Amino acid sequence: MDVFDKNKRTEIMKSVKSNNNRSTELKLIKIFKENNIKGWRRNYKAIGKPDFVFLKKKTAIFVDGCFWHGHNCRNTTPKDNSDYWDAKRERNRIRDEIINKRFTNRKWNVIRIWECELKEINRELLIKKIGALIK
Repeated sequence: MDVFDKNKRTEIMKSVKSNNNRSTELKLIKIFKENNIKGWRRNYKAIGKPDFVFLKKKTAIFVDGCFWHGHNCRNTTPKDNSDYWDAKRERNRIRDEIINKRFTNRKWNVIRIWECELKEINRELLIKKIGALIK
């Protein structure tokens, strides 16, 4: 059972912003700077609104929240309205696949980074994942 009533939960969920998220995008900017990874742009007008692009390398990076995009590291669904949340995540996954194909059809590389990959314990693997395509 949710601790908030339906109206309050709606208000909370509407306040969730899709950019400058401290747990995702801003952490990745910090990683870029710490590892001298240059050439990236933010807010580049492209299909699917990638979080970062490397134009010279034709690489788009999306930083996906594990809950919102249904990553298996956090395999929980809220007890209230679970059918809605399962359908929402499935729509997000399908949309992500379509966006990936649109980029790859244009000969772009796509990197999808999960929120959990930004944790310190995963840092080295994440840097290798990014570096393989942009250096």
